Amino acid sequence: MMLKPTRLLLALIAVVAAPVFAQNVATVNGKAIPAAKVDQMVKQVVAQGQQPDSPQLREMVKKELIGREVMIQEADKQGFGTKPEVKAAIENARQSIIINAMLADYVKKNPIKDTEIKAEYDKYKAAMGEKEYHSRHILVATEQEAKDIIAKLKAGGKFEELAKVSKDGSANNGGDLGWMAPGKLVKPFADAMVALKNGEITQTPVKSEFGYHVIKLEESRATKLPAVEEVKGQIAEALQQRKIAAFRDELTKKAKVQ
Repeated sequence: MMLKPTRLLLALIAVVAAPVFAQNVATVNGKAIPAAKVDQMVKQVVAQGQQPDSPQLREMVKKELIGREVMIQEADKQGFGTKPEVKAAIENARQSIIINAMLADYVKKNPIKDTEIKAEYDKYKAAMGEKEYHSRHILVATEQEAKDIIAKLKAGGKFEELAKVSKDGSANNGGDLGWMAPGKLVKPFADAMVALKNGEITQTPVKSEFGYHVIKLEESRATKLPAVEEVKGQIAEALQQRKIAAFRDELTKKAKVQ
C-alpha cells in the first residue's frame, strides 16, 4: 500500500529541490542558463549607471541570455567557431579580458597618492607660468617674406588681412592663436612674444622650426588655473596611465624578444 506524503515530507522535498531549480533561469535545447549569469550581467548594467536592479531588468537580461544561447547554438551548428578568423578574434578577446583583469588588480595595489597628484599639479603650474598671452602671428617660409610683411604693417597694413598668407590654420582667423602660456610654445616664439607690450608687433622676423613668424601681442593676463581639487580626477587618471605604461615597459624589458 502506497502512503500519502506528509506535509513535512513535502516541505523537506521542496527545501532540497529549491536550490537546484534556483540555479538556472532557463534551459535552451537542454543547455542551462545559470541564475549566476543573470546576476553578473545585472551587476554590470547597474555598475554602468544605465538603470537600477529591478524585476523588469532581470527579465530583460534573461531574454537577452536566452537569445544569445539560441544564436550561439546555431552558430556552433554551422561551424563558425572553427573558422580561423573567429578563433583569432576569440583569442584577442581572451587576451584583452585577462590583461584588463591583471591591470585592474595592478591599479588596485598601486593607487595614486595625493602627494603624487599635488606634485604633478605643481609641475603643471610651474610650466604654465604666472602669465598667459593672447597673440596673433603670420607664418611664412622665408625671412624676406616676413620682412616684407613687417614693412607693410609699418605702412599701415592690417595684421588680420596680411595674416591670410600665413601657412598654418590661423590664416583663416586673422592669425589669432588665442590665449597661450609661453611654456606651450616653441622657445624662439615665446621669447619674442613675452618681450612685446600689448599691441606691439615684432620688428624683425622670428625664426623657429616651422618657418619665420611675425608676431603681434594683443594682451596678457595672470594665468588662470583651476584649483587642484577641480582637476584631481584628471591628474590621477593621467598618472595611472603613466604607471601602467611603465609597468608594461618594465615587463617588456625583462622579456626575451627576438
